[in-house]
Amino acid sequence: MDAERLRFLYRTDQGRIDRATWRRGAGALVAVLLPLTLIWFALAPYSVHDLATTPFFAPMTILAYVYVVFYAFAVMLIVVSFINLSAKRCRDRGLTPPLGLASVAPLLALLAGAAHFLQPRVAEVMSRWYVWGVDALFVAAALWTIYELGWREDDAAAR
Repeated sequence: MDAERLRFLYRTDQGRIDRATWRRGAGALVAVLLPLTLIWFALAPYSVHDLATTPFFAPMTILAYVYVVFYAFAVMLIVVSFINLSAKRCRDRGLTPPLGLASVAPLLALLAGAAHFLQPRVAEVMSRWYVWGVDALFVAAALWTIYELGWREDDAAAR
């Protein structure tokens, strides 16, 4: 894919794309996000730093925190790219507002990630059921997005 095509797909919400283009574009974003997330899962245990049991300058803890800053930045770029890609497909499907509907699944994904991060740290005031509820909302929104934008037949009347 050339630079102009990448710019069109991921850097602007204007335009229209078909479902095959959306599937390829979303798949490329998942292919970038998945290895970054697996690396974070491997480094996450080192982000819990207890000064009573570990030295102040623990190299793996420093690496984990440096990586989480990079990871958060990458996730934000991927989310914005996904929203731009999905807004084009929503517009093509005749769904309004396209930018709003394209943002639902990414917003719930970010909220689910935040809930998973926060709940163990504030377990006395935030039950595990809350996290599972946000997860259920995210899964429902993700399945709707995948079906609606990636597999549902195009309606000629929607254009």
